[in-house]
Amino acid sequence: MFGRTFSDIGIDLGTCNTLIYIRGKGIVLNEPSMVALEKGTKKILAIGADAKPMQFKNPANIIVIKPLQEGVIADLESTEKMIRRFISKVMPRYRFIKPRMVIGIPSCITEVERRAVEESAYKAGAREVIVIEESLAAAIGAGIPIMEPAGHMICDIGGGTSEISVISLGGMVVSRAIRIGGDKFDDAIIRYVRSTYNLIIGGGVAERLKIEIGNAFPDIVIEKVEIKGTDAITLLPRRLEIDSVAVREALKEPITKIVEEIKATMGQTPAELNADIADRGICMTGGGSLLKGLDQLISKETGVPVFLAPEPLNCVALGAGKYFETFKGSARTDYDDLN
Repeated sequence: MFGRTFSDIGIDLGTCNTLIYIRGKGIVLNEPSMVALEKGTKKILAIGADAKPMQFKNPANIIVIKPLQEGVIADLESTEKMIRRFISKVMPRYRFIKPRMVIGIPSCITEVERRAVEESAYKAGAREVIVIEESLAAAIGAGIPIMEPAGHMICDIGGGTSEISVISLGGMVVSRAIRIGGDKFDDAIIRYVRSTYNLIIGGGVAERLKIEIGNAFPDIVIEKVEIKGTDAITLLPRRLEIDSVAVREALKEPITKIVEEIKATMGQTPAELNADIADRGICMTGGGSLLKGLDQLISKETGVPVFLAPEPLNCVALGAGKYFETFKGSARTDYDDLN
């Protein structure tokens, strides 16, 4: 049988990707948070990795959606079915025991949005659901000793949101979040390419530019990539060579907002904890933290060391999965009563 050790699940229910961690097994699923629907009937045609190839290339009778937008549930029914499908993949029905789920959510969501996350998880088969702040989960997943009496700053940049928090003694001292993340980076690139070069590109091309030559800090080497799109004037296909300087300019606005949010968080942090942060640095997690030069820019703007977590993409799922063992015996959870 599937023992109780494996009935605790940590979920990073992300705007771009959903990751699932099972206690004792590690990360067992990492798939796009996407659902392909039949137009009109809303019948589910594909979910996750099966739906991803359909994006931007779907015919008129198929709609490919992200059921989560900016870190919150935009389509409750599709989210529930997506979670259920993912859970069934990692926990086959013949061995199924209703799991306890710990889900990382942005601190900026409303109580209504929070309840929507819980409702989706219960409908997907959970026997108990706990939702925690993404940055707290990310800190646990990054291996930060959050229970000690010292200030730790975590900056988690996901697909839909960026969350910056100061943690001490297992709790959130200061936490701020904005609905800017990797998706907004893509949108900024799309707008810049159209306004500067009169070229219309899709999300897939923008994401490629972000990953291949995207940068937040000036580099000695200027990289170039050829892209294809639609000429905004003639509406005919056109090629364009774009360099990393242009992409950095395109990303300037959303990156600046994240840096300002980090500074604002520091401004609200007690002096004693700020002193700890100056010594320990800022830990960066999430897919957006992988943007080249972002750590250098933040360090320059704040005067504080910045370091990348060992597994930045997995931190929220890892931390959610390790929630019970981290807070065992503390006032944060009734862990002992549940076992």
